[in-house]
Amino acid sequence: MSDAGRRDPREIEERIGYAFRERSLLLRALTRLAYTLEAGLPPDAHMDALATLGDAVINVAVVEAVVATGAHDKGAITNRKMNLVNMSRLRSLAEDLDLADHVRWGKGEAAQRVWTSGRVLAECLEALIGAVYLDGGMEAAAGVLRRLGLTEKA
Repeated sequence: MSDAGRRDPREIEERIGYAFRERSLLLRALTRLAYTLEAGLPPDAHMDALATLGDAVINVAVVEAVVATGAHDKGAITNRKMNLVNMSRLRSLAEDLDLADHVRWGKGEAAQRVWTSGRVLAECLEALIGAVYLDGGMEAAAGVLRRLGLTEKA
């Protein structure tokens, strides 16, 4: 998607039920490395680190939610976590948010519509959760995941 075609990031805030105090985190979570390189942005302006952080935050929030339901067996907790957190599920949540319409894609990514296959949208959702975590902490990130429906059925 071109910059001109992108939607207002505030729509994402409305959909996830979280308003960023530090809006630059939201913009970073919506910026791909390819876009950063093409636009000459600083090396830390893209989502990659946030996606790594968001992956860990999602895992913690889901395990916490599973344990809160009374689960105590390590194998059962792990199985429930794997059923709740997988690429397909995260990608589906990203699609429900129309996240691809908000991401700043590199020109080649946009031409190839990379968000239509593989793990790309799941990583974008992870970056968004990583940004929420940095902005508002674990409680804010867990709240977003509940509102998205990821942990409500843990």
